[in-house]
Amino acid sequence: MTGSPPTLPRVFLQQGQERRIALGHPWAYSNEIRMDAAAKALPPGSLASLHRIDGKPLGVGTFNPHALIAFRLFAADPGSVIDEGFFVRRLRRAAALRQRLFAEPFWRLAHADADGLPGLVCDRFDDVLVMQMNTAGAEALAPIILAAAGEVLHPRAIVLRNDTSARALEGLDRTVQVESGTVDGPVALREGGLTFFADIVGGQKTGWFYDQRDSRTFVARLARDATVLDTYCYGGGFAIAAAAAGAAAVVGIDSSEPALALARRAAEANGVASRCTFRRAEVFTELERLGRAGERYRIVVADPPAFVKSKKELGSGLRGYRKLARLAAALVEPDGFLFIASCSHNVEAAALLTEAVRGAVAAGRSGRIIREGKAAADHPVHTHLPETAYLKSVVLQLD
Repeated sequence: MTGSPPTLPRVFLQQGQERRIALGHPWAYSNEIRMDAAAKALPPGSLASLHRIDGKPLGVGTFNPHALIAFRLFAADPGSVIDEGFFVRRLRRAAALRQRLFAEPFWRLAHADADGLPGLVCDRFDDVLVMQMNTAGAEALAPIILAAAGEVLHPRAIVLRNDTSARALEGLDRTVQVESGTVDGPVALREGGLTFFADIVGGQKTGWFYDQRDSRTFVARLARDATVLDTYCYGGGFAIAAAAAGAAAVVGIDSSEPALALARRAAEANGVASRCTFRRAEVFTELERLGRAGERYRIVVADPPAFVKSKKELGSGLRGYRKLARLAAALVEPDGFLFIASCSHNVEAAALLTEAVRGAVAAGRSGRIIREGKAAADHPVHTHLPETAYLKSVVLQLD
């Protein structure tokens, strides 16, 4: 459904709930909205205009009466029309930013609300796009979003990785499909002058983690002549960047054999296979084994999947990061480096730093903080949504 606001259903905020939206926050929660019979009857993902209780319009977006985040703002201008042309303009703006930032066409094209595209995530692998429609609104608008992406980038293939946990919160099924074109296997990508391979159909998330681009570059600068342990190595991003920067030997650990196969393939493609070893293991178990064996490395990388997927998991998740830091710090040589990251948006940067330091202290180590990192610039942060600053990392040099 598209059209100008007079043709759209109207959704009203409760008395006194407009200030946050008026200041630029793009979400309205279900308890902030007047859930009358008309609102409850709207199909999930409907386009609607949002209004104060007195009728003053606040913008246009999508509405899901069954979700906690009930309204997601696409445009504050009440005259906006959310059609294919709207998405063409938003995607062109997003692409122009990335083209200014990166020399090669491998980046996150759309980072949901931060790019003015609520519910939409899109990663670009040259002429292949991988999309996630994470809300009922994005799902309902998928046909025009796909048409707009085709007009802007002319991809040879589009994959829909609609298998995220966020979709369950919107009442959506999890699916994966090649929407257009063909995908015959992993796709190649370029980062930092190196070649990697992403399984965009069966791998994690969209197949690659562009968000850690800057951290991989930073760790690689520390790696000349070093021994490196890369845990949760996935497709070998940190490991191969370190090897290419002159690391003496690199070990990558992951629980996924398909991911390790891609890492080995990338090592061969970049001419560093002789200095890279990849093996399958559960990371905590392997760290404990290596500690007992007295193994030491100049650099230990710990870039795990999210330990905290909801606020109720925060306590146990923070303890998990502390344990990970303790086990990893025990393997770092004197004057070596520990990199640890969290992609859990409920874990604040200060909390990760605290747990990393506590873990290192529990391993009998002291040192200094030399870097606190965040996601690369193709993952912008919405000025009013701290949730979009989900990735954070710490590098410690340990005595």
